[in-house]
Amino acid sequence: MAYSYVSLAKSGDRDLEFVFRSGTAPALEDLVGYEFKGYNTPFMTQILGIRKFKKGFFAAFGQSPEKGEISGYNVVVEQNPIDQPWIAKPSEANPKRHSFYRVYRVRKAERDNLYPNALLLNYGLGGNAVWNPAGLLRDYLVQVDPENKDLLLGKAYFAIGPARVFPSFFVLERNNPSNYKP
Repeated sequence: MAYSYVSLAKSGDRDLEFVFRSGTAPALEDLVGYEFKGYNTPFMTQILGIRKFKKGFFAAFGQSPEKGEISGYNVVVEQNPIDQPWIAKPSEANPKRHSFYRVYRVRKAERDNLYPNALLLNYGLGGNAVWNPAGLLRDYLVQVDPENKDLLLGKAYFAIGPARVFPSFFVLERNNPSNYKP
């Protein structure tokens, strides 16, 4: 079955779990240098003002896709309807980047190894301030269709001590090149 950004964004957790388990880890080189428009699927995220966002990917000093690790960030965007553009705040020229993370293939020997078919976005290694709750996030990311590098599905968890608490799925689609320079 062919999935679209909107069809995934409007799907329930049961269907998204099936799609997620069928996905494959995206290639790191396909992520670097781009921002993806993001959409959190739970309705509560609309009330909280975090339904729409962007995720960007870059290679920090000493990182590269060939070395198996890159980094990323989130961007605050206007909370307009899903059929409207993702517009960075305070502006496209000067977006607010926050909640950084490291990206790598899930490592079997590590605690966060629930989905060996995925990449891990580890906010605990992103250099976020201790008081930033984003440091608790552990996102898993898969490519939905092997033929489509632009459509991704994520599954977020909060790392609370040894426990992992699932709050939501999110959908990503390639949106624009990134101009971020660490």
